[in-house]
Amino acid sequence: MHKRGKEWIGALLWSSTGLLVAACGDAGPAAPAPRRPLYFDVKGLLTRQVEQLDQRHAAVTKRVSLRGGAVETVRVPAVKWADELQILFQADINKAALRGAYAVDSVVLPGGALRRTYTRRPGQPNAPVAQLSVVHQGVVPQEVSATIEQDNPLFSAQKQLRFQLQNGQLSSYEVQGTQKLVLFDTLRYSAAGQVQ
Repeated sequence: MHKRGKEWIGALLWSSTGLLVAACGDAGPAAPAPRRPLYFDVKGLLTRQVEQLDQRHAAVTKRVSLRGGAVETVRVPAVKWADELQILFQADINKAALRGAYAVDSVVLPGGALRRTYTRRPGQPNAPVAQLSVVHQGVVPQEVSATIEQDNPLFSAQKQLRFQLQNGQLSSYEVQGTQKLVLFDTLRYSAAGQVQ
């Protein structure tokens, strides 16, 4: 290849902004850099927990109560963690439609832990999470709790979610809730799990 051809290829490889342009093949459009979550990343935390629990083949002891009845306890040795924790993913407030929907407040607790609370601002009908609270010791989350509300002319529901971590690993979780369909009685339920 003569000198002029080499100069032309060199010009293709470097654009005026200093970015490398591929001379061979079509890699397609460049993927945008992932957007940093505006609020606490519940989804990312739970996704990492599911991966860890699956790798450890962790079991769980579950306690369930329906309609205020007796609590049933069962140990589940083989758990599909993505399914088991699916309800906790409902506490995710980092959806694009929810940017700016929450006010953030921080309080230092006795012992030095930090509680950061995300409270839904008025007039946010697309934000089912009314409040999310995260307790950190340093940068490590220790407890996450959320209140989720849904209300429409046919159906209303409220859930309290909470999960705790020890040394960065999920140790326990619980859900308490009520739901009411028009013309039906209110259904109350609770479920809790202790990871083993």
